[in-house]
Amino acid sequence: MDASVYHQAAEWAAEQFGLEARTVLGVMRRHWETEFGGWWALRSLGDEQVFWQDYAARLAAGLGLRAEQGTALVAQFPYHAFMKPAPQARGVLLELRRRGLKTGVLSNTLPDIWPTLQAIGVADVVNVALSSCLLGVHKPEAEVFLLAAQVLEVEPAAVLFLDDKLENVLAARAVGMRAELVDLSGQAEGAIWELEEVLKLV
Repeated sequence: MDASVYHQAAEWAAEQFGLEARTVLGVMRRHWETEFGGWWALRSLGDEQVFWQDYAARLAAGLGLRAEQGTALVAQFPYHAFMKPAPQARGVLLELRRRGLKTGVLSNTLPDIWPTLQAIGVADVVNVALSSCLLGVHKPEAEVFLLAAQVLEVEPAAVLFLDDKLENVLAARAVGMRAELVDLSGQAEGAIWELEEVLKLV
């Protein structure tokens, strides 16, 4: 998540609705923490649309605004606006494509994953993007990894799976995938600390 966007959203809302930016910032952050993960049961783009409508209404209530003002705030700063790409992500994906390899994204996220990939500038270099909500199963469930391999039209053993959660890495290995932990903070021993290291593994 790009924390700076919270400040931009708070300043925009303060100007538009006559609120204090600091108050807006606090409410937005608390609201997101409360709502986080509430989308796991969503199974369609229609479900997601309703989720964001309800999200906006509850955010408006927390700010003392009308529902339509909350809708305007969420429309101005949608979920994907808060995302940012991992360093080196696009360059690595471009190189993998140059080598003739398929690339995919498997994420425990909302049904419509493409706006996020577009926002961070990698949608055009990803072959397959799978949302756990649309699949109906989430990492680290074994089925989700098998489904991903199936969509990529490869055997699990042909997949190099990367994740920032060890439980997901271990689950991918359990179904026969090669899998590596990614920790861009450079703290986890044995993890990939820079995405360019991936190119040495394929």
